[in-house]
Amino acid sequence: MLSKSQARTFFLGGTIVTFAIFLGLSWNSLSNDVPKQTNPQNLTDQVIRGKHLWESNNCMGCHTIFGEGAYYAPELTKVFERRGEGYMKAVLTSKQPWAPRGRKMVAYGFTDEEASDLIKFFKWIGEVDLNGFPPKPDVKR
Repeated sequence: MLSKSQARTFFLGGTIVTFAIFLGLSWNSLSNDVPKQTNPQNLTDQVIRGKHLWESNNCMGCHTIFGEGAYYAPELTKVFERRGEGYMKAVLTSKQPWAPRGRKMVAYGFTDEEASDLIKFFKWIGEVDLNGFPPKPDVKR
């Protein structure tokens, strides 16, 4: 059993060591990896408008990006790579609710410009280096 002063020393020492590790990892992430992996030079006005559309329509209420969001609808981090521009534009501009595999997608009926902005946003997201996330499925026949 630790005495009161030993417990205090143990707590303060652990707090200081943990905080130092946190600061070191934060500095490493911000100075080295994150800017290179996110390709900030590719952020255009279209990508930013697409992000605003994503947020204002609460797409994260059903979908996930980078593993964050709801799990009702598909993960969209690499959707541009998987589906392509034509498919995405058809879904985004549809005036009818769309129900693949029994899950209903709201018919937002975006304009061509809004759909293009969202597609550019998804394309930019798909080009972010996520260190192998989401993993490629192991499909062996």
